[in-house]
Formats: sequence, structure tokens, C-alpha cells
Amino acid sequence: MYIIAGLGNPEKKYFGTRHNVGFAVIDALSDKYHIELTETKFKAAFGKGRIGADRVILVKPLTYMNLSGEAIRPICDYFKVDSKEELIVISDDVDLDAGFIRVRPKGSAGGHNGLKSIIAQLGHSEFNRVRVGVGKKPKEWDMVDWVLGHFEGEDAVAIKEGIESAVGAVEEIMVDGVDSAMNKFNSKKKQD
Repeated sequence: MYIIAGLGNPEKKYFGTRHNVGFAVIDALSDKYHIELTETKFKAAFGKGRIGADRVILVKPLTYMNLSGEAIRPICDYFKVDSKEELIVISDDVDLDAGFIRVRPKGSAGGHNGLKSIIAQLGHSEFNRVRVGVGKKPKEWDMVDWVLGHFEGEDAVAIKEGIESAVGAVEEIMVDGVDSAMNKFNSKKKQD
């Protein structure tokens, strides 16, 4: 069984923001595999279903981004999954161009408070992650305003492709493993 968790903020006003791209990937998986997130428990909304041969639980923490681990850890514990092998976390990344993705089997939080919370709660950083690029913050922008802002122009088009790629990366991790997903989906940054 896999737990696939997309990070974001639960209120409607955050829908479609850069910080909520993890939720958008969960929505795309939910639509594709007809898995409704109808249960609320463990400070999360979640739904159970199948992706191919594997049982999955799609998760959206309802804790707000900075406390994501408070939802992820209890779900991993309750469903007795090995968080080092059977947890896939999807988050936004301001160091990647919009729509580009990066798959990793482990790593630091990289300044991302949602990942920081999960690492603190699990007690390790060895979980699969799919980071979706939301574009670098322009110099004149405040970081909070940037991540809570909406995609515009070319970025709005690019992020749709990025969400599709992230869905593909999650499927690849489950079928052929994280190394295969890294080889297939890790994209080079755009050349300036």
C-alpha cells in the first residue's frame, strides 16, 4: 500500500496557488483513478483506492502547510506503511521553473516548511518526494506573497504540464521504483 500525500493549504482562497500544487496533483490522481477523498481523520482528507495493482491512500493534510507532518505521521502509523518505501510526498518547489519536476528518494527540506514538518514528525528524511516547480520568486516579491499567488501567463500553461508529469512520476515510482522515475522525469532547468 502507498500513501500519496500532496501538500497545500485547505481553505478555498488557496486553491490554485503555487503553494497548493501538491493538492492539485492529488486532485488529478483522484480524477484519473476515481478515488474520492471523502474521509476526514488524522487532520487530513483522504480516500482509498487502487492505482494499477497497488492499494493507495490519497491524502491532503488539513493542518496548513507548515504542520503537514501532524497529518502524515498518524496516517502512516495507522495504516502501518513503511514511510521510507511506501510514502510519496508531492510539494511545490520555488527553485524549479514552473512545470518542471524533480523526483528524489530522500533529502533535506530545502527550506520548505511542509517537508520540514514531515521530516520532524517522521524522524527521518528518507521518503520519496515529487517536487513540482512553481518558478523562482522575482526579486521585488515577498516569498509568502509569491507562494500564495496564482499562476499567470506561460506559468499557468506550464504548471498544467507539470501536474501531468507529477502524476506520471507517482505512477512510475509505484511500478518501477524511484530510480526509474528520476531517470524519466527529472528535468533540466530551462537555459536562460
